[in-house]
Amino acid sequence: MAGGKMKKDKPQRGSSAAASNPHFQGGISFHKSKGQHILKNPLLVDSIVQKAGIKSTDVILEIGPGTGNLTKKLLEAGKSVIAVELDPRMVLELQRRFQGTPLSNRLKVIQGDVLKCDLPYFDICVANIPYQISSPLTFKLLAHRPLFRAAVIMFQREFAMRLVAQPGDTLYCRLSVNTQLLARVSHLLKVGKNNFRPPPKVDSSVVRIEPRKPLAPVNFKEWDGLVRICFNRKNKTIGSLFRQKSVLSLLEKNYRTLQALQLSEKATSDDMEMALDVSALGETFGDLSMDADDGKDDDEMEVDDGDAKRSDFKEKVLAVLKEGKFEEKRSSKLAQADFMHLLSLFNKAGIHFS
Repeated sequence: MAGGKMKKDKPQRGSSAAASNPHFQGGISFHKSKGQHILKNPLLVDSIVQKAGIKSTDVILEIGPGTGNLTKKLLEAGKSVIAVELDPRMVLELQRRFQGTPLSNRLKVIQGDVLKCDLPYFDICVANIPYQISSPLTFKLLAHRPLFRAAVIMFQREFAMRLVAQPGDTLYCRLSVNTQLLARVSHLLKVGKNNFRPPPKVDSSVVRIEPRKPLAPVNFKEWDGLVRICFNRKNKTIGSLFRQKSVLSLLEKNYRTLQALQLSEKATSDDMEMALDVSALGETFGDLSMDADDGKDDDEMEVDDGDAKRSDFKEKVLAVLKEGKFEEKRSSKLAQADFMHLLSLFNKAGIHFS
């Protein structure tokens, strides 16, 4: 089931509600506020399954199966389907739909919140999800071990375009950078709102996500710490961002703490090899506009005033930017390799972001 942030539906009364209300199917009412939008176009369902590249030996994970329109096609294409559904009414409908059919023994239904439950092994994920969980779900999937082959997911169109955005694109943001660090992402299909029952207020897109193997050798918490600063105002120069009092205070605190602990070069190296915490990258992506530039000029930002207490550390930070020629560059134009290089320069100077 797909969805966005919708107003709650008014309750229906009377025995004719199911017949007169397009939010009903098979006697079940759909709650738009919960992101329940059923994919009704059979040609589109077929197209999604075809583009997913499902193998007959695949264990398929489906999230938010609803009444089973997509589930049926997935069962026919793969070895088995694990369907995770929060709504107990939909679980019963799904079980009823396939009960007594040859497909029933290849369907496992898990009732619960996909963000809270432990996911079993799967080869590929194909899903039409509630849009409210897009970010945390994306990163939960990318944190899943063992890594799956691919995920083909229906997202709100703007979110999808942020996932695939490249340096210089208007929608290029922290979400783009973090996702593409972990996976190859490609846009497959644009889907109009009228393909759903009830129709959402926004268009959708189907995106393919393929986890990178192997992953980049980087501390993901520290990576996100750097990228978070850089995309706070993505159209400002990197130099102006790192002159802010709040940024310098944070980095200096980390720097002094590490010095106090007498962190050796070997310990730093070991820390870079810490267990991945990929799912944490998705914890703060709730608002699609979070990375939008706020329009302030550089001289309106909270710039460090040159306090003597902090001046030495400030010069150390600026020296890093000068060494990599990052002072006049802007985050909106930087590629993965640029952020990786900037992080390595800061770490070489003993400056860390977590």
